[in-house]
Amino acid sequence: MAQPNTAWDHHPEPLTVTSAPAPEYGSGSLADLLPTLAAGLGVPGMTAAISELTPADRNCVFLIDGLGWEQLRAHPEDAPFMTSLLATSRGGTGRPLTAGYPATTATSLASVGTGLPPGVHGLPGYTVRNPDTGELMNQLRWQPWTPPGAWQPYPTVFQLAHGAGVHAAQVSSPTFENTPLTRVALSGGTFLGRLTGEDRMDLAAEQLAAGDRSLVYTYFAEVDGAGHRFGVDSDTWRGQLMYADRLVQRLAEQLPPRSALYVTADHGMIDVPFDEQHRIDFDEDWELSAGVALLGGEGRARHVYAVPGAANDVLTCWREVLGEQFWVASRDEAIAAGWFGPKIDERVYGRIGDVVAAARDDVLLIASEREPKESAMVGNHGSMTPAEQLVPLLEVRS
Repeated sequence: MAQPNTAWDHHPEPLTVTSAPAPEYGSGSLADLLPTLAAGLGVPGMTAAISELTPADRNCVFLIDGLGWEQLRAHPEDAPFMTSLLATSRGGTGRPLTAGYPATTATSLASVGTGLPPGVHGLPGYTVRNPDTGELMNQLRWQPWTPPGAWQPYPTVFQLAHGAGVHAAQVSSPTFENTPLTRVALSGGTFLGRLTGEDRMDLAAEQLAAGDRSLVYTYFAEVDGAGHRFGVDSDTWRGQLMYADRLVQRLAEQLPPRSALYVTADHGMIDVPFDEQHRIDFDEDWELSAGVALLGGEGRARHVYAVPGAANDVLTCWREVLGEQFWVASRDEAIAAGWFGPKIDERVYGRIGDVVAAARDDVLLIASEREPKESAMVGNHGSMTPAEQLVPLLEVRS
């Protein structure tokens, strides 16, 4: 089995921006998956960027929230069916995809559904500044309310596929049917809400068979929830992994002819110990907070918005304090290094922090007062380490 990029094994001290292993945009990232499948279905304007994949008439993407490549490989006894498929990942190369930066749900789902990197679709973090209002915008919960079409104006791959005569459908929890995130990232064709995982698998198989050319998406969230609350080595997390494994097998056994099932994830996850060494509290650190107007992102992938005129001082301070544990970059340095993709739309530029900090070590930059719930999570993600960034692309064909 191929090994991850050796860039992850090289730890220069202090960390340099260019040493961060940027995602494989354009050849092996989540943003490349649906365009590759749609290109194989003959959808105009789509490019088969993941060269290892073979076209199929009917394609299903099953996204398991929070199931990173490393976590799956570490728990073969809890996921025997998916473990048996590891060698099929990424077209039989046995290699993972990269999620994209930051490795977080809102960003990754937008990358999956639009086929665009974060710098273009414009959801470059868990929370980011809205340049029009100066407020932090939570892109997962869509708070405060922001017009979805203005925030993310590009069509989804599902919309393009539907317009090209492909049967497109999403099978997920009814909770997500009318959310702004679904609208900007995953809309197009038919949304079908089902509460249980089993019902989703059965209906996804039916939807695959409903067209001569089909593009179907289905989703399971509970692995991620268990990891955040209890950690990725907890009994609860293992139980959800076992359940997800049974769901994958259930769907695989029902594939109609000429189908390809792809099992992937939006990010991986790591557990971070609860002590001052591993959890640095921004709300109690006068050095890090000096000159900062807004703290965005999340504990392992921070967007830092400086007060006017203070950006250089904030960058210098953050590098001095965190530079051996975090990759710390200015906005322009992070963009030049390709963290958010090969290009940045003008409307997205101001959403990225004046300073961007991505954790390399098993540390968090929490904010105990302004982010009490997030600061209490056991499992975390967001950065570019293999545990967070690498995701499977398991394949079953009929």
